[in-house]
Amino acid sequence: MDKKINVGVIGATGMVGQNFIRLLDGHPWFEVTYLAASPNSAGKTYAEAVAGRWHMTTGIPARVRDLAVHDAAAIDEAVGQCRIVFSAVQMDKQGILATEEAYAARGFAVVSNNSAHRTTPDVPMMAPEINHAHLDIIPQQRRQRGWDRGCLVVKPNCSIQSYMLPLHALLKAGYVVDRMIVTTLQAVSGAGYPGVASLDVIDNVVPYIGGEEEKSETEPLKILGTVEGGKITPAEGLKISAHCNRVPVSDGHTACVSLGFAGKKPSRDEIIGLWRDYSSVPQELGLPSAPVPPIIYRDEPDRPQPRTDRDAAGAMAVTVGRLRPCNVFDYRFVGLHHNTVRGAAGGGILAAELLTAKGYLD
Repeated sequence: MDKKINVGVIGATGMVGQNFIRLLDGHPWFEVTYLAASPNSAGKTYAEAVAGRWHMTTGIPARVRDLAVHDAAAIDEAVGQCRIVFSAVQMDKQGILATEEAYAARGFAVVSNNSAHRTTPDVPMMAPEINHAHLDIIPQQRRQRGWDRGCLVVKPNCSIQSYMLPLHALLKAGYVVDRMIVTTLQAVSGAGYPGVASLDVIDNVVPYIGGEEEKSETEPLKILGTVEGGKITPAEGLKISAHCNRVPVSDGHTACVSLGFAGKKPSRDEIIGLWRDYSSVPQELGLPSAPVPPIIYRDEPDRPQPRTDRDAAGAMAVTVGRLRPCNVFDYRFVGLHHNTVRGAAGGGILAAELLTAKGYLD
């Protein structure tokens, strides 16, 4: 790419916004040129706006330190400053719906980390290796909404990332998975900052995360769905039962999965081979954030683990292990991914790369 594409981050001062800025530093395709947040941060430089609350392990990128922070509601100020907007705004659902649609209406390609639009029928919820074809709805999305150059896509809930690629590898090979029980062990970083109170999670497991189980049971069906009549119709025939728990781990969501097949069942060796050989459009296109390989299978009996495996392939790969027969369903395994990278900002950046490569920014 001869010239980088200018991008903006709205909600730039929060944890997810900071991760977008960290991951976009030095990106070969994108350059951060616009930042926006709440009115309290507007008018400050970015360094001033996050003083005392920059939570990344690396310093504030030099390129953005002195960028002015704008009010996320002042959309006119963004016009001409960037082509893509990464949304990490923190407000009520109706506010997010209205803000993201307003940016798209003004011609921005909006890539959202928020959940507000995940159930919107004409908004793709992108797991780029799996449902890259859902971007085909964008021309219809634009016609239905009267948008010219704008569009809106979202990324899925972070809790489902540990098992969606392993599941898709089996479906892609022609096997039919019709039932799953999933137990997630979710890191505290998934709750943002300041997140879960230390006295609630240290020496403890919290067996409830509001809304997570519902999202874990329904979002995979939209990702696996089809584009029909200007909307995305969720897949049928797969039942998922989820248990979501908050655990005292800093980063890295783990999922313990049992699954059953309808009809022909693959062998254990075949499943491992499918996982290790798995590749998809992001890898074929050589997208900068696409992990190679996207699925890593570990043979050790005590892997994957968050500390050792969450950063695999730039923290964008899914690591799986412990594939074995299940006494109730057919097989069980453990999956792991980095929730604030693959499950949040990194997944959004990968979706934006796919938008770019597919020509939807032309």
